[in-house]
Amino acid sequence: MKNSEKDEIPYPPLLPSKVDLQQVTIIPHTEWERIRDSLDKLSREAAALRAERTAKKKMHIQSQEMVKHWTNTYAGMKEQKLRAKQKRDEEIETERQILDLEEEIYKQGERKKAIEHAKQYQFYQTERMKSFHSGLLLSKVMKERDAQIQFKKNSVKSDKKWEEQLKLNIEKAIKQEQEKEEKQRRERVALAEDHLKQIKEREEEEEKRKINEEKDAEEIKRQNLLYEIEMKKKLSKKQEEIDESRKLFFDHMRDKNIIRAVEQQQQEEEDEKIRKFIKAKKQLFRMIWQMLMEERRERINNFLSELMKEKLDTEDLLFARDIAEAEAELERREKEKCEKTQAELKAIADYRASVMKIKEEEERQRKIDAKEQLMAVLKADKIFQELEKEKKLKVSKEKREIQDVHVQQMAINKFNAQQSKEEELDYWRQSEALAAEKEEEFQKYAREVIKFESESSKKYTYPLVKAVQEGVGGGRGPPFVGRGGIRPSYQTKDVTGVQLPFYNSQGSKYNDFQKSKRRLGFT
Repeated sequence: MKNSEKDEIPYPPLLPSKVDLQQVTIIPHTEWERIRDSLDKLSREAAALRAERTAKKKMHIQSQEMVKHWTNTYAGMKEQKLRAKQKRDEEIETERQILDLEEEIYKQGERKKAIEHAKQYQFYQTERMKSFHSGLLLSKVMKERDAQIQFKKNSVKSDKKWEEQLKLNIEKAIKQEQEKEEKQRRERVALAEDHLKQIKEREEEEEKRKINEEKDAEEIKRQNLLYEIEMKKKLSKKQEEIDESRKLFFDHMRDKNIIRAVEQQQQEEEDEKIRKFIKAKKQLFRMIWQMLMEERRERINNFLSELMKEKLDTEDLLFARDIAEAEAELERREKEKCEKTQAELKAIADYRASVMKIKEEEERQRKIDAKEQLMAVLKADKIFQELEKEKKLKVSKEKREIQDVHVQQMAINKFNAQQSKEEELDYWRQSEALAAEKEEEFQKYAREVIKFESESSKKYTYPLVKAVQEGVGGGRGPPFVGRGGIRPSYQTKDVTGVQLPFYNSQGSKYNDFQKSKRRLGFT
């Protein structure tokens, strides 16, 4: 007992305090395990299924990771073929890009060569280059001619006739050269005149365009004024029509009211006649009723007298019965007649009441219709006023839009004129820059040619030096800067280089200047 008491382990109380032990059920441990297993069965099965599914998924992922890099499977072979194909496509695309780049470089070089060839061709086709090449040809001709002369002098003796012929040939060549230069000068003058004519035509066209624009603006203003006058006329005419229709409508309503008053008066007169007729009919019926009553009494008296005369011997009971039957028959007839009369009077009264009710209903409906018609007219008038207001707003909006369009058109025209002027100035600036660039290129080319020719022979470079001189026009004055290098003999006012002819005389043959002035009209 002592050992058992020492070996006991103190457990906490399993039951709360103040519990009746007789009401507590004690079950074995196995039963308790069975109950707990039955309660937790679903959750344990779900946990087992989730664990099994997670393990399968993990195993599947491990299998995929394992076989992903295998090359002897269908998927690996397919992936390997796709990679090889992609690599081949990339190599082919790289080769194509290289070929395209080489082709583009080749085409760019060809285009550059073609552009350089075209530029060189255009450079050789300019007037300065043609003149310079003419001078170069002339220098070569002179060189060849001197060589031939030297060769002839060395080979044969000089002959006077041959010298004269040579002199004539030289003079002829010089004359041809002068004629050629004169022809070129005339062509330049004609070209300058053509340019002047084109500039004048352009100025005339610009002046005509401005005049046409002013005419169009005046025509637009006139059309706008006419349109406003026409719209005012239409509005005044429409307002007059509205006033006229309103006046006609009010006249119609006034006539309708008068007719309605006349009809009402006629109806009252007819009602008065009907009342008088009914009153007269009642009086007549009363008189007839009295006459009939008197006749009935008279007939009864006559009948009774006759009965009394004819049947004096009849018993009093039969007489009384007959009298009673006769009176009853008469009363029945009189009652039926009275009921019939009352029914007729009642029908007349009902008819009159129905007629009065119908007339009152018609009058009420007429008033409602008149009110509705008046409301409809007022509504239509209001709608018309709103429509007119909208039309006025629309017309004013259209006018503002037209005015805005005109202002915008004027601004656009002004901008276009300014733009064209700026484009023209830009064109002249580019032309001047291009002329300066061409002049520099020409000078560089000419210096190289003159240097080469001077190394071979210094004697025949004068035509080249003359052709290289800056400026065209054949003058002796300074060249115009920014005007294509024109060299006139005097200060000109345009870009054509037109100048007075040059005369190299020693003096004037006319010393009397006053006589010359009088001859020319300068008095």
